[in-house]
Amino acid sequence: MNTAEMTAKIAEGNGFIAALDQSGGSTPKALAGYGVSDDAWSTEEEMFGLIHAMRSRIITSPCFSGDKVIGAILFERTMDGLVDGKPTPAALIERGVVPFIKIDKGLEAEENGVQLMKPMPDLDALLVKAKALGVFGTKERSVVNLANAEGIAAVVKQQFEIGAQVLSHGMMPIIEPEVNIKSPERAEADAILRDEILKALDALPAGQQVMLKLSIPATPGLFDPLVDHPKVLRVVALSGGFKRPEACAELAKNRGMIASFSRALLEDLRHGMTADEFDGALGEAIDAIHAASTTKAMATA
Repeated sequence: MNTAEMTAKIAEGNGFIAALDQSGGSTPKALAGYGVSDDAWSTEEEMFGLIHAMRSRIITSPCFSGDKVIGAILFERTMDGLVDGKPTPAALIERGVVPFIKIDKGLEAEENGVQLMKPMPDLDALLVKAKALGVFGTKERSVVNLANAEGIAAVVKQQFEIGAQVLSHGMMPIIEPEVNIKSPERAEADAILRDEILKALDALPAGQQVMLKLSIPATPGLFDPLVDHPKVLRVVALSGGFKRPEACAELAKNRGMIASFSRALLEDLRHGMTADEFDGALGEAIDAIHAASTTKAMATA
């Protein structure tokens, strides 16, 4: 797939984006969920080797293909590794899956009810490397914990500044200002965030588009104006801590939003499974998330 073909697949593809981007801090938790305890490694390199083996097993599974999984978000080390003897992005493209990379370096401490992204001083070099490997786009995450207008405005400003840097390299940014689904002000935060994003989208130069990765809104359909905005290539949803059945049920209430799930995709996979068990569990997850992304339910009051 060339860039135009990948753009069309993401814009129009009948599927969802897999998030395979757990990084340093979340890797032990991801491995524990997979049935690998922290006494299975003694160095960081061994830990990342184990998580790469898990991701390789997912990517090479017969059910993980571009028919239902239109994209996948990678951690930098996963991008730099090999799957079936090929660079990971090339292995994905061969399967019809568009590769993205997580670029943020974690979160700052909370201020004004939000957590901004930490500085990314080496971002330009990372973008050059990723593009040379065939990576289509990026993903960068901030967190909104409270309905603080000043804080949310700062999150959106930072996200779109990083997005502009990504666009300057000819890559597609996935802007991810996650609203904490456990926030006591979740619905209010959703609404403030929507309005701030709309202002930022309207200010984008003509001809530019971004993607959005958002928490599933507390009010179904709240993000319809973002789905319909001409400067948005696609709106994807994170599972945000929901278990897969609930995440799928909530996602299905929102027109035009497709999944970009991590934990909800991987939650039933275990290291000790046979190949048939593993492929069966992954296939069930892919089918459920694909259905929620492509077959929408009528929202009820």
